[in-house]
Amino acid sequence: MVVAGTHSGVGKTTVATGLMAALRRRGLGVAAAKIGPDFIDPGYHEVATGRPGRNLDVFCSGAEALPALAARAAHGSDLLVVEGVMGLFDGVGATTTSSTAHVAALLGAPVLLVVDAASMSGSVAALVHGYDDMLRRTTARGIAGIVLNKVGSDTHEAVLRRALDGAAPVVGVLRRDDACSWHDRHLGLVPVIEQPEQVARSVRRLGEVLGRALDLAEIERIARAAPPLHPAPLPEARRTRGAPVRVAVASGPAFSFAYPDNLERLAEAGAELCPFDPLEAPSLPDGARALYAGGGFPEVFAEALSANTALRDDVRRRVGAGMPTWAECGGMLWLSRSVEGHELCGVLPAGARMRERITVGYRTARVRSDNPVAPRGSELRGHELHYSALTPPGDALELSGTGGSRPDGYASGSLLATYLHLHLGADAAPAERFVEAAAKAASAASATSAGRLDG
Repeated sequence: MVVAGTHSGVGKTTVATGLMAALRRRGLGVAAAKIGPDFIDPGYHEVATGRPGRNLDVFCSGAEALPALAARAAHGSDLLVVEGVMGLFDGVGATTTSSTAHVAALLGAPVLLVVDAASMSGSVAALVHGYDDMLRRTTARGIAGIVLNKVGSDTHEAVLRRALDGAAPVVGVLRRDDACSWHDRHLGLVPVIEQPEQVARSVRRLGEVLGRALDLAEIERIARAAPPLHPAPLPEARRTRGAPVRVAVASGPAFSFAYPDNLERLAEAGAELCPFDPLEAPSLPDGARALYAGGGFPEVFAEALSANTALRDDVRRRVGAGMPTWAECGGMLWLSRSVEGHELCGVLPAGARMRERITVGYRTARVRSDNPVAPRGSELRGHELHYSALTPPGDALELSGTGGSRPDGYASGSLLATYLHLHLGADAAPAERFVEAAAKAASAASATSAGRLDG
């Protein structure tokens, strides 16, 4: 089942997360996924369901892989609830490619449409019928159910229901309620890891509220009417020979942007993942032969990251000495000289400043330099989302999107640092290459140690 919205906004996330929590309270095993690139919403989904939140992204993974990725997300559950991205038909540029409607069609999934009904009466019928008509032309299925959001009163609800008579069934009505509000930050919701107890209480309360506001029995019936998924399984990553190689993984409040699929691919390829918190750890984990630093909010924690001089010195020394390193967005900022004047690791010859305008969108990247993630001349598909700007920007990749192209990032034989986020659900090659580089570094270190002993 796909929970879509008439527009981008917190209402869709509220309904999707609350529905997951309410269905779980009903005794069902609920799995969750988010359409499109997103690190924060899946964290809320995990709180609601007790299972890792997944992502389903046509642009990054390819349409052929989506059913298999959805089946992986749903494995062992009764229902899979998928939160849409932006509005129902918003895809790449002005197309519906990678949109919520596109994914719903690939999965044969029924769509619940969350309608912002604030300050609306009879116009709701035009809106819903328009969405329903376009969805039928796009997927050969209409809207399966409607959730009316931000309804002001009993009278307002009655007017909306009369206007929608003959349209898709109304399966829920949400009044204006503080329990359905979230705290925002410049890239969306505040990550769960920063306020785990508060988020858990809020999600629990949200499940209670939506459990009363939604017709859960009807929603379950709609979901169970969807055709089963029986795709061919995705191939696992090719495992590097030898013992598992330890890979340090930046985590904690400042670095919470890592797709579960990426970490699983690294483990499949032979990595022993060693999480550490750059806010507190005095050094990289013992025995680590490579560093994986995903995104997050280093700009929010820049002062504390700067204060951890012992770790900064260790990272600068070891990465400078050739430790295989893969850094995305926030991880790249951490490796830079500074963010907003706060001194950081100094591995990269660049500094970062925050801007008022956001850089966001899908990107196709041409790799300009050999690195431990991808060979020169290859192509990567990913996304970026940031307010920061790195100066100078580097030229490891050429990023192309709807707004044109530009150089980005830093690379060497042992390092890739870029704003580009990759999702490895359907492509294990970057994980295989990175773990192989880590294994070679471990082998070289062992040979050096052996030589010292022989001497």
